[in-house]
Amino acid sequence: MSKTSVLQFLDAQALVDAVRSRFVDVVVAAQTERGSASVVLTGGGTGIALLEALRKDSGAIDWSNVDVYFGDERFLPAGDPERNEVQASEALLDHVDVHPDRVFRMAASDGPHGSDPEVAAVTYAQILGSRSGGDHTPAFDVHLLGMGGEGHINSLFPHTDAVREKDHYVVAVENSPKPPPVRITLTLPAVQRARHVWLLVAGAAKADAVAAAVGGADPEDVPSAGAVGSESTVWFLDTDAASGLSTD
Repeated sequence: MSKTSVLQFLDAQALVDAVRSRFVDVVVAAQTERGSASVVLTGGGTGIALLEALRKDSGAIDWSNVDVYFGDERFLPAGDPERNEVQASEALLDHVDVHPDRVFRMAASDGPHGSDPEVAAVTYAQILGSRSGGDHTPAFDVHLLGMGGEGHINSLFPHTDAVREKDHYVVAVENSPKPPPVRITLTLPAVQRARHVWLLVAGAAKADAVAAAVGGADPEDVPSAGAVGSESTVWFLDTDAASGLSTD
């Protein structure tokens, strides 16, 4: 049965250091057990800070046997600095021995599949299916997530078709309330395929959403409440983000 843990840290740097250490442990354990590992990366300030910190441990992980996926992507031209994969490459992927064929980027708006985000979503779903040997997603070892102040994760925003999606693992979002409006995102069913789901949240502006999600809110209202791993779910919070939680 999946276990949920809430871990609190003095500040964002202490949070990042703790996630970095646990990330290495989980990836190394997966590689020891199965020969490879699969991870889903996230953007945002804390997520990118983690990727930068992981450079310190680059020798501990056999990056040539890691599959790298993305939880969501801004549907912008290749190389656009707002794309998560560009930021992740600059922060980590360009500095480790990850195999290019094992970094599974979501399509860009000027890519070979054209400028249709629906086609891009289907294409990414096909990639996930091919890597899982079926019509679903791999059982990711770790899915990293940031969270917005209203509780959104990936590009799943409250009261949208994307957060209500039950059947598809990847969907296009064409009216995101946070710019840019067009995105590709993994859905909650895909997130829930991960063995371990880790939410990295810092800042007082997110405290109310943290409290609601941890307290069991409806994912349609607070999408992060639906981010649950098949084996474990861990909330990594700094003091400010944890300030709305009950101390009972």
